[in-house]
Amino acid sequence: MRSKYLVKELLSEITDLLTPYIPRASREAQLLLMAHLNIDELWLITHQTTEVENTKELFEWVNRRVKNEPFEYITNRVSFYSEEFFIKEGALIPRPETELLIEEVIKNFPDKESSLTFVEVGVGSGIISVVLARHFLNASFIAVDISEAALEIAKVNIEKFGLSDRIELRLGSLLEPVDEKIDYLVSNPPYIEDGVVLESNLDYEPQNALFGGKVGDEIIKELLDEVLKQKIKFFTCEMGYDQQDKIRLYLEHKNIHSLEFYKDYSSFDRGFTLKVQN
Repeated sequence: MRSKYLVKELLSEITDLLTPYIPRASREAQLLLMAHLNIDELWLITHQTTEVENTKELFEWVNRRVKNEPFEYITNRVSFYSEEFFIKEGALIPRPETELLIEEVIKNFPDKESSLTFVEVGVGSGIISVVLARHFLNASFIAVDISEAALEIAKVNIEKFGLSDRIELRLGSLLEPVDEKIDYLVSNPPYIEDGVVLESNLDYEPQNALFGGKVGDEIIKELLDEVLKQKIKFFTCEMGYDQQDKIRLYLEHKNIHSLEFYKDYSSFDRGFTLKVQN
C-alpha cells in the first residue's frame, strides 16, 4: 500500500483485490471509494487523475469486504425509501422489500393528518418508524426491540431526522413494554425457520432478527394473538414467502374483519395486513 494514489490507480488496485471474492468487483470498488471520500459518481468520473492520500481506512474496508462483510456495515450507510440511514452490526440491514410494508400501511390508512398511535415491534435500525413518522405527521410512535444494540442504532436515525419527540424507544419483548392503546401495529419480525442455512454474509447480521423459531412463524402468531386480544384495528406484518397458508389457517375461526396479503418485487408472498373487528 502506497502513501499516494491517483483515483484511477486506486480503483484499479481495489478492483484487483476484490475480483477473486466479489461479483461486480469494479462497481464495488467505485462504491467503496465514493463512500470513503464522500463524493458522488460525477466527481469520481471527472477526477481520475486526482491524488488521494490517507488510504489506510479504505484498504481496511476492502479487507473486510473480501471476507464477505456486508457493504452497509463497512460504510455505516444504507439507502431505504430514498433516504440514507445509519447502520452497523447489531441491526438487520433493511431490504428493498420492506419498502412495500411501508406502502401497505399508507394504503390502508391514507389520512396523513390522523393522530394515530403506532407501535413497531422489532424496530431494528428504526427505518420503518422513521419513514412512517415522516408521512403521518401527527402520529406518535412506540418502537420496541429486545436488543439494546439495535435501539442505539435506531436512536441515531431518529435523531438524524429530528423525530425524538415523536418516536419513543422501549426495550422489551413484543408488546410487553406497551400499555397504551394501539391504533396500528407494524412489524418486520424474525420469520425464518431455525436451522435453515443462509448465505454467508448473513452471518454478520443479528441472528435473533432472522430466525423466528422451530417452524419460523412463531413470533408472527404471538403478535396475531396480541392483536386479537387487544383488538388492535390494523396490523401490517412482513412474513416468509411460504407462510400465507399457515397464517390463513391460524386465523380461520378468529373474529377478524379482513386479511390481505401482498407480494414482493419477485411476486413472492411477503406480508399481510390484518384488520380486526371492533
